[in-house]
Amino acid sequence: HSVQLETMSKSGVDLVSAMTFNNIPEAVGISRAAAHIGLPLSLSFTLDSTCRLKSGPSLKAAIEAVDAQSGNERPDFYGINCSHPVEFEPAIEPGAWFNRVRSLRPNAAKMDKISLCQLGHLEEGDPHELGEQMGSIAKRYPHIDIWGGCCGTWETHLDEIARNVRVAHRS
Repeated sequence: HSVQLETMSKSGVDLVSAMTFNNIPEAVGISRAAAHIGLPLSLSFTLDSTCRLKSGPSLKAAIEAVDAQSGNERPDFYGINCSHPVEFEPAIEPGAWFNRVRSLRPNAAKMDKISLCQLGHLEEGDPHELGEQMGSIAKRYPHIDIWGGCCGTWETHLDEIARNVRVAHRS
């Protein structure tokens, strides 16, 4: 990742967003590389239908391991992307570790990634339901301040997410 990060640094970026990470060693590597180059890093993990990283650890274990193994070179914050709330909500265990998660970019559909890839098209799921789920998460975790969408999300999904997050933050 160093070559890519050096290129980004030379172009003057303010923040690097590394997404869809599935294992701890690669996450530690990019954390160290970004710190060495002097770039702030947002690191997002992807969870599967077992509510864990594809390589096996829980989200909590992955974040705690990357922070511990990266030391002063740890990511600035974490995110979850390319996973539907049915995959990542059960992974949210109580504890201070979750305050390190600031970004959520869900998939539109509840389907597992292999099935989604075999469809031959993007599955849009239920935008209204997704928006409600994200609003519920916003209400419970007001520290999350970066919202978006991943596979299958369109303006309808993003409108629903934004509307529900705004309502959650007002209450």
